[in-house]
Amino acid sequence: MQDIPDTHRDLLDADVASLSTISNDGFPQVTMAWFMHDDGELKLSLNTARVKTRNLRRRPQCGLLILDLENPYRYLEIRARAHIEPDDDYAFADALGRKYGGVDLRSLDQPGESRVVVMLETVGVWAVKLR
Repeated sequence: MQDIPDTHRDLLDADVASLSTISNDGFPQVTMAWFMHDDGELKLSLNTARVKTRNLRRRPQCGLLILDLENPYRYLEIRARAHIEPDDDYAFADALGRKYGGVDLRSLDQPGESRVVVMLETVGVWAVKLR
């Protein structure tokens, strides 16, 4: 992952980020997502039935915007390529759930759905502080 300046590293511990993917019609699709900074990588746990997961399979280019909720003029924009791996045993989903107070992500999935780990290969980082 490209270097994130010390002035913005705390944002890697934020609760949520905006994940932008490219939809079938070529327009951005933006959703809020849980994420984890793990061993120098940004990772997400996504349900395979979701539009954002299908978008990433077709076009791995994506963006993650992490906003400082106390100062919305300060944020971190990360442009990346998504690498997707199965998480059939929910190992990463369980780790992510612990970050969010012990949430069992299985409870968010419907029967027959599964999860993947999305690792973001950073291609650009913009640390912004307007005020």
